[in-house]
Amino acid sequence: MRFDVLTLFPEIFSGYMTQSLLKLAIDRALVQIHLHNIRDWSYDKHKCVDDRPYGGGPGMVIKPEPTVAAVEAVQAMDVDGSLALPNTQSGHLVLLTPQGRRLDQHLVETLASHERLLLLCGRYEGFDQRVSDILEPEEISVGDFVLNGGEVAAMVLVDSVIRLVPGVLGDEDSSRFDSFSDHSRLLEHAQYTRPREFRGWEVPDVLLSGDHQEIAHWRKMNSIERTGRRRPDLLDDTNYPR
Repeated sequence: MRFDVLTLFPEIFSGYMTQSLLKLAIDRALVQIHLHNIRDWSYDKHKCVDDRPYGGGPGMVIKPEPTVAAVEAVQAMDVDGSLALPNTQSGHLVLLTPQGRRLDQHLVETLASHERLLLLCGRYEGFDQRVSDILEPEEISVGDFVLNGGEVAAMVLVDSVIRLVPGVLGDEDSSRFDSFSDHSRLLEHAQYTRPREFRGWEVPDVLLSGDHQEIAHWRKMNSIERTGRRRPDLLDDTNYPR
């Protein structure tokens, strides 16, 4: 799977891309991440990409010319950065913005079905509205709060999506039974490991029984109970008892 990240600060991703599962996925050619600096498409000799908002107000707004030019150029790129062949997928464009659809596991699963995602990261007061009008991206928010820019939100999206790319996780069931997954729509059950007892708290006996049917039943009921206690709203969309 390929990600193209368009940002004013590509250096932010340097550490993120060299750690943990993402690094392994990149090394194994399961995931590609290409970083693009929007400033490279600025028409200004000073590489200026923002200006004051019409109508007044605080902050700066990212201009439409370099942004639209950057996205269209990246959409036309092949894997090696050259111009793509006519049948190459231009990718699904996502704009990270607090005004977008809230990211959840169902949306993650939908995004993971694309072979290529272009992630557009805003800064300052956001993009000129004509960026959305012309490019028609899918606008996505990682939560009802405001970040300094879309880069951290893009990392959240990448981190959640790559878990669903075949081969990235050591055990494919790890993502299948994640909280909020299509498999159950519930929070995941409690997990335990050694030692058997710690500060008076013991592992439930059923998990030590070796009875896989009973273990599966316990995990299902624990998942329902945990969801009802922590996120009762999720049970409204299921057939599980409250």
